[in-house]
Amino acid sequence: MNDRILRAVRREKADATPVWFMRQAGRALPRYRELRAEAGMFEILRDPEAAAEITTMPLEYFPVDACVLYNDLSTPFFGAGLQVEMRPGVGPVVDRLIRSPADVDTLRPYDPRVEMKYIMDQITLLTKRIDVPVLGFVGAPFTLCSYLISGPGSRNQEETKTFMWREPEAWNRLAGFWAEHSADFGIAQYEAGAGAVQVFDSWAGYLGVEDYDRYVLPHMHTIFNRLRAAGVPTINFLTGNPALLPLMAEAGGEVIGVDWRIPIDQAWKIVGDNRGVQGNLDPVLLLAGRDRAIEGARAILDRVEGRPGHIFNVGHGLLPGTDPDVLKAVTDFVHEYTAVRG
Repeated sequence: MNDRILRAVRREKADATPVWFMRQAGRALPRYRELRAEAGMFEILRDPEAAAEITTMPLEYFPVDACVLYNDLSTPFFGAGLQVEMRPGVGPVVDRLIRSPADVDTLRPYDPRVEMKYIMDQITLLTKRIDVPVLGFVGAPFTLCSYLISGPGSRNQEETKTFMWREPEAWNRLAGFWAEHSADFGIAQYEAGAGAVQVFDSWAGYLGVEDYDRYVLPHMHTIFNRLRAAGVPTINFLTGNPALLPLMAEAGGEVIGVDWRIPIDQAWKIVGDNRGVQGNLDPVLLLAGRDRAIEGARAILDRVEGRPGHIFNVGHGLLPGTDPDVLKAVTDFVHEYTAVRG
């Protein structure tokens, strides 16, 4: 098996820097758009065979070193008794938002191995078919809470932050619910065969340092402590606020995901030599064409200087207009450029 990603997670030397792209199993691929025109995302997810086909689809376009599971952060909401609609251009919308402390108690505890067995079945299929690791993922508490309080269209997470400040006891119950269930889900994916699990905190960048420390960090400790105890290799990803990097490192994760808002070598100094680092190409740069994208990739690799533990990635998800040929050119470049140095 191509184990470059797993070596990077362990900060071991590999024959080349590993590459994968957030949202690579999806909207940037022409054949995926054809499939989605015929069926909705959650309908596909409940068919492990169809979902596995999408997960492996990037390998037909560019030689990435891992396949990230075709799934969505909102899938666990079904297990908690909610209904979710994936609205084009908006994102996952739940049938009832949390607006009061009493609403928190309406969430139903669940076992992901039962309620989301189709995800584990997809992983089992994938491990038998591909020679690169499967990357699982879960949502971090702040991001999951944000979908349930503010909804996906909030520009500043006003409702989420206001609830957090006004109702700290209810907030901790809600965030604690998702911390435990996300940990369970991550462990279940690892047991099914995922090589590593990324914890996505797509919205916590809206928080200041003190609020992250007080309202989020304890729940992130819960997730990463449980994943570590279960032996799960982890990536901790947050976007939007480099000032939170020290607290991310404190929260946990063998690898810390870094967006494009800080040079990657500076980020590595902040999180420490005992962590790997993932990132940090601006995904918009891929829209500027092959040459400009490769130039950006070269700048990142030059800053890393071949240190073991780097996973090349974009600093957030691929955008819909991304050209698969550009992604292939960048992937090939990273492999060739770092293999020469190694």
